[in-house]
Amino acid sequence: MRKDMGMRLCAAIATIACVVMLAACGGSGSKPSSAAVPVPATTSSTPATTTQATQTAPPTTTTSTNTTTSAAAAPPCVTADFALRFLGQEGATGHGEIGFALRNITPGQCRTYGYPGVLFLDKAGNALPTNPTHTTVDFFGKTTETELIVLPGASVSFRLGVSHGAGTTSGCTTAYGLQVIAPDDTHTIRTTIPEGAYECGGDVTVSPLQAAELAFTQ
Repeated sequence: MRKDMGMRLCAAIATIACVVMLAACGGSGSKPSSAAVPVPATTSSTPATTTQATQTAPPTTTTSTNTTTSAAAAPPCVTADFALRFLGQEGATGHGEIGFALRNITPGQCRTYGYPGVLFLDKAGNALPTNPTHTTVDFFGKTTETELIVLPGASVSFRLGVSHGAGTTSGCTTAYGLQVIAPDDTHTIRTTIPEGAYECGGDVTVSPLQAAELAFTQ
């Protein structure tokens, strides 16, 4: 019986030894599951948002060049390009300011510079004595002589300065219209002055053309 027990013990020991050997051989061929997780790279490229933020703004010289070229290509404005409009009038301390606008009624742009020719008219449209003086400095302030590009539908303006006859009413009358010649042209255009503009002596200061309606200060 002791012999039988000894043989069983030997067999059990041999089985255990085999199991231990098999376990040792199988474990050396695999890695822990954590090894399958990729390790984050130690260096990375700059994020896209950072690249966009560091880009410089596009140059503006192209736009400026195009604008200059377009302006140089614009033909000179002529009287027929415009519609004349009365803007209004103001009076102070014996002086009167009268504003007018010339609107481009053509489908194309044009360029203009300088002073319009002016002539006061009576109710019947007849000429009144008019002695214009071109100036950038008048009773109402300062203006500048500037070349203007007048787009379709846009306007330029000018103002007239007259005397209201302080101290005397000699030679005074009321103008009910104005005849205008655009710079560098000989043709005329007319408009009415509602309620009339009181002026004396026919002496009138004329401002150079200004952008939009900036010439007439109210």
